Amino acid sequence: MRNFMIILSCMVLLWALPAQAESHEDFVVESLGHGIYVHHGAHLDIDDGYQGDICNISFVVGSKGVAVIDSGGSLKVGLQLRQAIANVTALPVLYVINTHVHPDHIYGNAAFLANHDNESEPEFVGHDKLATAMELRQEQYAKLNARLLGEDALGSILVKPSIAVKTTLSLDLGDRQLLLTAHPIAHTHTDLTVMDKQSHTLFSGDLLFIERTPVLEGDVKGLIAELEKLKSSGAEQVVPGHGPVSQDAVLAINNAQTYLQILLNDIRASIKKGLSMEATMDTAAATEKDKWLLFDVANRRNVNTLYPALEWE
Repeated sequence: MRNFMIILSCMVLLWALPAQAESHEDFVVESLGHGIYVHHGAHLDIDDGYQGDICNISFVVGSKGVAVIDSGGSLKVGLQLRQAIANVTALPVLYVINTHVHPDHIYGNAAFLANHDNESEPEFVGHDKLATAMELRQEQYAKLNARLLGEDALGSILVKPSIAVKTTLSLDLGDRQLLLTAHPIAHTHTDLTVMDKQSHTLFSGDLLFIERTPVLEGDVKGLIAELEKLKSSGAEQVVPGHGPVSQDAVLAINNAQTYLQILLNDIRASIKKGLSMEATMDTAAATEKDKWLLFDVANRRNVNTLYPALEWE
């Protein structure tokens, strides 16, 4: 079996046509035109009432079927997504793609299993390191899930990828191709991006945050480098892991790189001066504070992640 019960948790936490909103209860999807739909999660921090719905969740419709790109943080959110898709098209969901291991992006997968009354079960697609990462995090996520989601965690089942992407992979939705690219360690060690060739839309996962403070658990230098590569992707619009869709991918990437480079430089300078990690949390990237949402909490976590690693450079 490709799935087992796990309790969710910890976060480390428009193309040419006008966007249109469609809703199912309080679950709103935005049409970007060209068969692309995005649901924007709330900008909530883990300590501000995380409810499993904080990231961007997308789906792309081809002539043969649908690809989901990230599925949300619980079975509840996944079922809302599934209903939103059904409101748009009767075509089957062929693929559920996860852009990385963080639980706000993967636990809606359970809604697309055959035991949830789907006529057929899609393929689940992720980075070739995703399955192992899911398994290794089971205990950690289990302990935090009950506290963060309570009853909404019930039924959230860990669904490992049935298709693993080592370098690149092309998926056919019928008259449109999605190009998936597995990245080296950056935001995490399981990062995957998706390019819709028809609309030149890039789904960046959490390699890119827009408006909300970027976060990472991986390698800041690797993330800066992977963002640089994305500038040459040919994207005419980008759907980030968190934040609004942008028609200026390069500008959005530059903004994220600026924050990350300043953060890196400031932490290095603090270490050189002999400042403690706690003191560095109050000063690193302070010049970026007014440019990003949730800066205070996210930036401190970034320092906590990066400072110990950079001490050993």
